[in-house]
Amino acid sequence: MDAGLLFKIIFQVIGGLGIFLLGMKHMSEGLQAVSGDRLRKMISAVTDNRILGVGVGVLVTCLVQSSSVTTVMVVGLVNSAIMNLMQAIGVILGANIGTTITGWILVLKIGKYGLPMLGIAAFFFLFSKNQRIRYIGMTIMGIGMVFFGLELMKNGFKPLKSLPEFEAWFHAFQATSYLGIIKCAMVGMILTMIVQSSSATLGITIGLAATGVIEFQTAAALVMGENIGTTVTALLASIGTTTNAKRAAYAHFFFNVIGTAWFILLFPVAIGGLSAIISAKTGFDPRTVTLAEVAGHLFPDGDSTAILADIANNTDPLTKAGKTVANKYDQVVTAGIALTHTTFNVANVLLFLPFIGLLAKFVTRLAPEKGTKEAAHLTYLDVRMLDTPSLGIVQSQGQINFMADSVEKMMIKLRTVLESGLDPELESKIFEREEILDNIQKEIFLYLSNLVSGQVPLTVTNTANKQMRLADEYESLSDYIASVLKGYKRISKENMDLDGSAKTKLLALHDRVAAYLVKVAIYMKDDNRDVLTWANTEGAAISKLMKQIRAEHIGRLQKEEVSPLFSLAYTDMLNFYRRMKDHALNIAEVINGEK
Repeated sequence: MDAGLLFKIIFQVIGGLGIFLLGMKHMSEGLQAVSGDRLRKMISAVTDNRILGVGVGVLVTCLVQSSSVTTVMVVGLVNSAIMNLMQAIGVILGANIGTTITGWILVLKIGKYGLPMLGIAAFFFLFSKNQRIRYIGMTIMGIGMVFFGLELMKNGFKPLKSLPEFEAWFHAFQATSYLGIIKCAMVGMILTMIVQSSSATLGITIGLAATGVIEFQTAAALVMGENIGTTVTALLASIGTTTNAKRAAYAHFFFNVIGTAWFILLFPVAIGGLSAIISAKTGFDPRTVTLAEVAGHLFPDGDSTAILADIANNTDPLTKAGKTVANKYDQVVTAGIALTHTTFNVANVLLFLPFIGLLAKFVTRLAPEKGTKEAAHLTYLDVRMLDTPSLGIVQSQGQINFMADSVEKMMIKLRTVLESGLDPELESKIFEREEILDNIQKEIFLYLSNLVSGQVPLTVTNTANKQMRLADEYESLSDYIASVLKGYKRISKENMDLDGSAKTKLLALHDRVAAYLVKVAIYMKDDNRDVLTWANTEGAAISKLMKQIRAEHIGRLQKEEVSPLFSLAYTDMLNFYRRMKDHALNIAEVINGEK
C-alpha cells in the first residue's frame, strides 16, 4: 500500500470531518441566535401532552441541529426541575425525528457551491453591523462548511475503492445477513460514541456510500447503529444528576436500542420497501445501482466506458458527463440513506408514542428514588445548558428567582428574631442562607461568563449582564439582612434590650422594607418594566420613615433614655434597612433597563 496515498486519504477525510463539524456548530449557533426567544417559548410550551412534546422536540432539534444537544439539554432541564420525566420523554422522541433533517440537507446537490456559500456568508458575518444579518450569515456559512466538508470527505474516500486491502476489510462488513447487519450497526454505534455526533457519522456514511466504497444496505445498517451511539452523550451528561434526570437519559437509550432491535428484524422487508420508493422517484434501485447503470441510462448513445474511466481515475476536473453520472449516483444513494434514517425514527416514535407511560414506569423502576429526599437542583447551574444559550439564560433566571425567594424567607426569619428574641436555630439558618447566596452569586457570574463567551445574540448578552447585576444586588441584600441580625446580637450581648418604642419602630420599618422587597421581586419575575415610578415613590417613603425613626431615637439619646452603645448599634441597624431599600431600588432600575 502506498503510504503517501494513505496519508493523503487520512488528512483529507480528517480535514473534511473537522470542517463538517465546525459547520454544524456554526449552523446550530446561527439558527439559535436567529430564532431568539422562539426556542425558549417552544420549551415552555411543553406540557404532559405527548404529541405536543414530540412536536417541540422535532422543532428544537431542527434549530440546534443536533439530537445530542437536545437530549443533553433535556437532561439539564429535568435535573433543574424545569421539566418532568413525561415531558422529557416526549421531547426526546421528537429529537430523534428532528435529527433526520441533516440527511435531507445533504440530499440537496449543492456540494460544489459549499465553498462560495461559505465565503460570501463569511463577509456578512464578519462585517455586517446588523445582528440578525450577522447570524443569518453565520447559519449560511455553517451550511456551506457542512457541504464543503462533505465534499472533502467524499474526495478523500474515492481512492479507497482502488485499494484491495480496504476493499477486503469493507467486504467483511456487508449487511447481507442478520449477523452482517448487527456487525454494521455495532460499527456505526462505536464510531458515533467516539465522534460524539450522529450527524458527523451520518456524513461519513454518506461519503462512503456516495463514492461506492460501501453498499446502500451497509450504510443503512450503519445509520441504525449511529442512533444507539448518540445516546452515550446523554448517558454521560446524566452522571451526577438527579434520579429523574438519569431516568430521562435511560429512556433515550432504551428507546433507541429497542427501536434498532425491531428494525433489524424487519431490515430486509423495510429496505425493500424503501428502495422501491426511491426507485419510483429516481428510476434507480439504491440496493443495486451502479455507476455503469446510471451512465447507460443517462447517456444511452454515449461512450459509457469513457465516462466510467473518467470517474474511476478521479480526473480533475471531471467531464460534464462524468459529473452528471456521479451526481445522479450520489443523489440516489444519499436519498436512500436519508429516507431510511427518517423512516426508522418516525416509525419508532409512532410505535413508542402510546407506550410513553410504560417507558416512564420502566426507567423509574430501573432508577428508583434514593433513600434521602433529593432537592430540585436550583442551587447550582447546569453546564449542560451552555450549548443552548437562549435556554441556558432561562436556567440562570431561575437562580435569580431562587435568590429573591431566599431573601424573602430571610426577612421573615429575621422579623421572628427581632420580635421574639434570639433563637440559635433561626440565626444559624439566616447566616447559612447568606453564605449560600454568596456562592450562588459566584456560580451565576461564572456560568453567565461562559454562556456569553461564544457567538450569542445581543439579546442574550444583555439579559446575562442584567442577571449579573440582579445577582449582585440580591447577594448584597442577604449581607445586610445578616448585618441587621449581627447588630441585634450585639445589643443582646451587651445585655441591652430592644425596648417597646425602639422595637415597635424597628419592626414597622422592617415590615415596610420586607413588603417593598416582595413587590419588587414580583415585578422582577414578571419582567414588568412599569416598576420604577412606584419603586421611587415607595423608596422615598421608606427613607422618610427611617429618618423619622432615627430623629426620634437621637431625641431619646439626648434625653439619656438610651445608652450611646445601644444608640450606635440601633442606628447601624436603621442604616442597614435603608441600604436594603437602596438595593431593592437598584433592582427596580435594572428591571426598567436603566442600569
